[in-house]
Formats: sequence, structure tokens, C-alpha cells
Amino acid sequence: MDRYDLILYGKEWRTDVIDTMFEVAGGRFASKGDLQAAVNTCIGHILEVSEKMGFRGNLWQDYLAYLIAFDENAFSISCERRGYVPGGINRAAMLDFEVLRELFDVNLRKFDSQNGTCLSILLDFENNNEAEKYFNKRIRDRITELAAALAESESTEKFFDSVCVFYKEIGVGCFGMFKAFRIGQDGATLEPVISTEHIRLSHLIGYEIQKKKLTDNTEAFLAGKSANNALLFGDSGTGKSSSIKALLNEYYDRGLRMIEIYKHQFKQLSLIINQIKDRNYKFIIFMDDLSFEEFEIEYKYLKAVIEGGLEKKPDNVLIYATSNRRHLVREKFSDREEGDDDKHSNDTVQEKLSLASRFGVSIYYGSPDKKQFNEIVRKIALRNKIEMDEEALLSEANKWELSHGGLSGRTAQQFINYLGSNYEV
Repeated sequence: MDRYDLILYGKEWRTDVIDTMFEVAGGRFASKGDLQAAVNTCIGHILEVSEKMGFRGNLWQDYLAYLIAFDENAFSISCERRGYVPGGINRAAMLDFEVLRELFDVNLRKFDSQNGTCLSILLDFENNNEAEKYFNKRIRDRITELAAALAESESTEKFFDSVCVFYKEIGVGCFGMFKAFRIGQDGATLEPVISTEHIRLSHLIGYEIQKKKLTDNTEAFLAGKSANNALLFGDSGTGKSSSIKALLNEYYDRGLRMIEIYKHQFKQLSLIINQIKDRNYKFIIFMDDLSFEEFEIEYKYLKAVIEGGLEKKPDNVLIYATSNRRHLVREKFSDREEGDDDKHSNDTVQEKLSLASRFGVSIYYGSPDKKQFNEIVRKIALRNKIEMDEEALLSEANKWELSHGGLSGRTAQQFINYLGSNYEV
């Protein structure tokens, strides 16, 4: 193995580790000490990545599959969109896969025995952090399954087919692997949210009409039909944010992804949308607890993105927001009283009201009454295996809500959390 002429994959992951492995395999080190130092650098980097991803077994092959899975290039993105499509780019990919297959087939134990190195430490690796939650097991398993398929490929054509199928079924890069994203510190790129809340719509007790309206709009969006931006408004603690976050777990496998953004980042909205508009996923831009004081002007950027700018909002992007206010921009009676100073006072008021009107779907979440609150408490207690006399349970719940925020699903959940921490089964 004396060449490194990757055409498509070389740009993004021509790392020191891969360069070094070609040099190691090609015998290009002047001394055994230099060789071992280079090998140790490779091992350290691969162990670091494997720790982050939760790999086990053959770390070398998992590492290569990890690089392939995350490499966004003309071939991988084309496969993500359409699957295998005959064309010249496939020939370039085939040449790359001939080289990558050589890397997959490197016999680390044989190399160690010939050169006195310790690369075989990457084989049969036991991960001691399997119970930890800082890596995503779903993503880890998909990458290791790809590694196993590539390792078993009997030819470059089989290798090609396995990668192509992976891109079409799973996707490529962070958008293919992760569910949710936020804007990075540089304000220009998206970074994945490693661990998301595993909440389902069925976990939210009550609000069936609201959930149906939300899922109908979302399913139309995923099916490529006309769909509207959605505003969930109403009382606090009623499940507005949870309803939107639950959509991720319901529809991730159908290509739904979510980007969380805060109002101080609205200037970056157009830049972010440009990064996602041509991808084969449906993106919901999630804005939680959205409201504006009269001196805050960020809502004007949002208005332009939703509707009104020169550039059409992409068909694969919707905006879902939650707010305690139906009208997102604070309006005061004094706004109307200032008519003496403002010749067009009605225009001023309409400017503030126009943002909410750009959400085609508005869903109201009101606080439950006492009967509904008790039902929520009963069902959450059952889910958490709290075996307590019902009358006593509801009596304690009603005492709790009086001093902890009133009747709401959030209050009920907090009560059960408290009860669970002090309850002996």
C-alpha cells in the first residue's frame, strides 16, 4: 500500500492518522523509534474518537467507517438524495474505495509481528463505558454495522454498494446521524445535540386535539405537502415545548431533524437555512418561549425569513415556536395612546401584531382543570410505578400544586418526581 490518491474523500479527512498509516504500511520511517512514535500517535487519536463514539471490537475498522459515514462530498450527498445514480462521479468514488478497502484489510497483528509495534491494541477492544450516556448508542451501532459490512466486502464493487446503501438509508454527516442541532459559538455553523430527551407524544397526558393538529401539520410536511409554520401558545407548564420535542422521536426515521435557535441568533437564520435547504431531510427550526419586549427588534429578522424576503423559504424548512403569549411582541395600551405623536398609530400596532399572523397554525394549550390535573397525576404515578392509595395520592398532589405553580402538567410531573425520591416501594 504505497499510494494515497483519494479523489472525493481526501479533502475532508486527510488526517495525520490516515497519512501516517499509509507511511507506516509503506515502510517510510527511518528508524524503529520514529515508527513507534507515529503508531502511538495514531492509536491515541483512534482511542479518543472511539471513547467519544462508544466503539468496541475492531476500532481500526470502526474508525474508518466513522470517517466514511461523516464525509460530506459530492458522491455521499448524491447518494443521500437519490441513492445510486449512474454517472462519472461513481467512477471517482470507486477509485477511492479501492484505496479505502486496502486500509480496511490491513492486518494489524501481522504488521506488529513484523515491526514490533502495538497497533493490535485496536483489535478486540472492550469498551468500559457502555453504561454511560455521553455517546449516542444508536449512531454507534449504525457505524459499527457499516464497518462490519465493509470488512466483509469481497470486492470493491461490494464495498461501493454497502456505502451507497448506507448513505441512502441512513444519510451522511451530522444531519444523517443526529436528530437535533444548535448554532455553534462561531454563529455560522450547526453543531449536533448529542443527547436529546426521549419523550413521546403518548407521554403527554391530555391535549389530544392539540397534539392531533400538530402531528397532522408535521406529517403533511414530511409527505411533501403544503404545511404551515406553527405557534404553540398558552399557559406555562402545559406541554408546548414537550410536544415539539416529542416530534423528533416520532418522526426521526422519516427524515425529520430539528434546529434549536434563540432570538439573539435570528440574524444567522438566513445563513443557517442556506446550509440545510438542499439536504434530503425535513428541518423544523424550534424557537422556545418566544416573546419580544418593545425595545427588542430581532423579530423583524424572523418576519423576513418566515415570509416577506426576496428568497423563498425552502420547502424542507418549517418554523415551530412556543410562547406564553398569543401576540409575540409586547403591546401596551400606551401604544394606542401615542396616536397624538404618531400619525399612523394603527400601522405601529399592526407592525407588532404581524409576526404572530405569519404562523399559519396556532395551537392553544390551556391549564387543566382540577379533574384533568388529577387524571394527569394518576397516569404519571402509574407510569412511575408509584403504588399509593389514590385518595391519598390526589390529596397530596392538590396540596403540592397550591404552593408549586398551580394546575399544570409540569406541576404534576414535579410532584411525582418529589414523591418518587421520597417513596419506598
